[in-house]
Amino acid sequence: MSEPMLSIKDLRVRFGDTLAVDGVNLEVRAGERVALVGESGSGKSVTALSILRLIRDAELSGSIRFAGEELLSKSERAMRGLRGSDIAMIFQEPMTALNPLYTVGDQIGETIQLHDGASPREARQRAIALLARTGITEPERRVDSYPHQLSGGQRQRVMIAMALACRPRLLLADEPTTALDVTIRAQIVELLLELQRDEAEKRGMAVLLITHDLNLVRRFAERVAVMEKGVLVESGTVETIFTSPQHPYTQRLLHSKPKRAVLPVLPIAPVLLDAKNVSVDYPVRVPGLKGWFRRGRFKAVDDVTLTVRQGETLGIVGESGSGKSTLAMALLGLQRISHGAVQFQGRALGDFRGNEKTVLRSNLQVVFQDPFSSLSPRQTVERIVGEGLALHRPELDAAARRAKVVAVLREVGMERSALTRYPHEFSGGQRQRIAIARALVLEPSILILDEPTSALDVSIQTQVLALLADIQKKHNLGYVFISHDLQVIGAMAHRVAVMRDGFVVESGEVEKIFSKPSDEYTRKLLRAALES
Repeated sequence: MSEPMLSIKDLRVRFGDTLAVDGVNLEVRAGERVALVGESGSGKSVTALSILRLIRDAELSGSIRFAGEELLSKSERAMRGLRGSDIAMIFQEPMTALNPLYTVGDQIGETIQLHDGASPREARQRAIALLARTGITEPERRVDSYPHQLSGGQRQRVMIAMALACRPRLLLADEPTTALDVTIRAQIVELLLELQRDEAEKRGMAVLLITHDLNLVRRFAERVAVMEKGVLVESGTVETIFTSPQHPYTQRLLHSKPKRAVLPVLPIAPVLLDAKNVSVDYPVRVPGLKGWFRRGRFKAVDDVTLTVRQGETLGIVGESGSGKSTLAMALLGLQRISHGAVQFQGRALGDFRGNEKTVLRSNLQVVFQDPFSSLSPRQTVERIVGEGLALHRPELDAAARRAKVVAVLREVGMERSALTRYPHEFSGGQRQRIAIARALVLEPSILILDEPTSALDVSIQTQVLALLADIQKKHNLGYVFISHDLQVIGAMAHRVAVMRDGFVVESGEVEKIFSKPSDEYTRKLLRAALES
């Protein structure tokens, strides 16, 4: 057989005394689709980043050969020539991978101009076409948006467009569908398959998919390799691994699914959060006559009314860009509301002043969608999780604060050794667990969870959902649970609101909405979830 396009032999990656990748052997042939799966912290992303030599402060040994050439011995200048053109990568966290100072069109166009020598005008048109192919609506307008103006799922699609801009020979896709809703996830899978088939006839584009989404692996990959704690424990065809897994770890991964374990809400449970006719809009530039632009308004949330009672979980679902995260910021009082009002325990958020506002913040906590950008890179985990305690629980001394931090970290599956480490030393899923711990440590009344399990593998996702359910039962918390994963919402929520283009198109009890949806959009989401 011909030499594989990518050949990894006995790869070891060491950070000081920590061996993150231990003797990995992996091959990817031209035109092949290989998935690398495993829990957060198993070494998947470190392996992928090692291929492009993007690992800092690490000792690499072994061999990584691409198209017959040894990458570990190449100069940095030679590697820069490969990155983006021959080998491209879709990064796991788009908000930190995209430059906040440039529009997404400029960032995609820069890649096209640098590697293909295209003119600025041609690069812009190709950027618009790529955004359209990845499922972004109004690409002619979105091409001039900055990363912070897009939803998490839209930013992820921009990263995919940027990686595909120069039609690479090898695509490293690190959790490419993590932040995407079920319908767009299906579109992206079909897009990657289409591009891979097209390129197979010309350059033989291969794809190495790093993911914890086993449904994605089943639909997309041809072969799969399973990693645990830096070691590749099992590999084979997708059919073999999914039907006859040999390793106990692989068996555990395949059988990890969220289970519904929610208690009914008491009829006398008080309303904690009450939003009435909430609307949020932004000023935007819209195309006018003769190529000129005029000022307009974009309505991100349109006349939304909802309530959350004590001990209740309200699920909010919808496609990326439907207004879910903007609504969450409005409920927290972190987003200016154009119309309507939000009340906490019967009082408008704007009425809280001074010390009352501090108490409000401790009772109304949030877990953001992108854990890396919401965690300070300059603080240790102990400082990050304990910061709220220092502010809201001043009666606790340092020893008592540390004890509470250690306890909540253990609840979310983190060891005491994490206390002195920094966010960049953890995987995406581990950072998400730290973010959840930071919110839970204050024992809030309402917890707003914006895609809290999107970065978690299936086994840790099951643990975190069980943890959140147990905490809700213990403390009678109210949850606003925003997710594109309908299976997660089905396991966690009492009621669900379905959003589209800023509107709530349908709401009610989860069992009723999921079994007999009345709106065609809801039926479309449920069909996509079943097919994914």
